[in-house]
Amino acid sequence: MTALDPRDLRRAFGRFMTGVTVVTTRDDAGTPLGFTANSFTSVSLDPPLLLVCPGKNLSSYHEFATCARFAVNILAEGQEDVSNTFAGFKGDRFAKVDHCLDTHGIPLIRGAVAMFSCRTHQIIEAGDHCVLIGQVETYSQDDAPGLGYANGQYFSLGLERGALEPSGRNVVCGAIIEQNGHILLEKTDAGFLPPQVSLSDRQNLRNSLVQNLTARGINARLGVAYSVYDDATTHHVYILASAPALPRHGTLQAIAIKDLATLPYASAPIATMMARFALESRTRNFSLYLGDAQRGDVHSLSERT
Repeated sequence: MTALDPRDLRRAFGRFMTGVTVVTTRDDAGTPLGFTANSFTSVSLDPPLLLVCPGKNLSSYHEFATCARFAVNILAEGQEDVSNTFAGFKGDRFAKVDHCLDTHGIPLIRGAVAMFSCRTHQIIEAGDHCVLIGQVETYSQDDAPGLGYANGQYFSLGLERGALEPSGRNVVCGAIIEQNGHILLEKTDAGFLPPQVSLSDRQNLRNSLVQNLTARGINARLGVAYSVYDDATTHHVYILASAPALPRHGTLQAIAIKDLATLPYASAPIATMMARFALESRTRNFSLYLGDAQRGDVHSLSERT
């Protein structure tokens, strides 16, 4: 049997869109522990069971693999900082995050869209993880939208739906395509711009962009929306993307990310967008811009560690 590439397999698993949770417990000394997980699944209603899968690379793996109780907190849109804290911060994670305790002293994350306090039902060894099955004893929820995760990045369905809902404006949809430390750009008489397509409305926007890129020899994988803005006549949507290889033919140029901020661009909003991408790519802490050509708001789309 041919050995599978673990990194590529992880990317393949990451195609499945999930929510983001923080799983919490306490050790024998009473110290609160927590980690970020998207390996969360509801299992049964009768009895009420759910599962999460702690990895053996966790510093707190033993405590979760032997715990008698734990809680699962489904994070809300805007709680990317909470996710990042429990994914990588090495200090006191709970000192950085607003939380309370359930009746058994297990931490619950305030602002989460759902919180489940569980008694451990079963623990099953499973390769480099374990399957931690809990029986839900109490829970709470609200109607806020949850935080999404796919292809190594957070996403917000609420923000993206609002950005892509139909309007009477013409639409330009483009892709910021990353390939081996470079971005694919097209040089025009007005300046550089990402590959893009003009549409009469926002219906099937992603499919139209993919078809346009494929026709130009670009096998791109689209990610999340990165910049959405209006000018006097047009609605602009630019989407993060990646490509495994450069197109063999065509007008696109591969520009090193470090050089993006120095190029002349076809418009001031595109220049601002590409400078922001060059800066954010250093830490992979990406954001979604929503507004007009002059001003707007930025919402975190950070990659999880």
